[in-house]
Amino acid sequence: MAKNYFYTTIFLVFLFTIGANAQDTKTQPRVLESASIEGLNLYPNPISNGKVYISTKNDLDKEIIIFDVLGKKVLQTVLNSRELNVSNLTSGVYIIKIYEKEASATRKLIIK
Repeated sequence: MAKNYFYTTIFLVFLFTIGANAQDTKTQPRVLESASIEGLNLYPNPISNGKVYISTKNDLDKEIIIFDVLGKKVLQTVLNSRELNVSNLTSGVYIIKIYEKEASATRKLIIK
């Protein structure tokens, strides 16, 4: 089982690298790196009850975007509490992108 997660992670890195290298970097404007979210806590992971809790030091409103392993957006919402309902997602590995004010973070999310 751990071997499958390893290969899925390698595939995701490859997928995002291909997309980033496909464009000519000479013509792209420079984008400043955003700060990471301070005190980010994402639990439980893996998820078995259909709910994930996301807390941060500031606990501000967060924009949440979840992608499947193929890069397709499967959920997008604004979270103003700590609890996110993901019961409509099937079992598998996902990438969760969290935005809070000017900061952002990306994590792997596993749903059993």
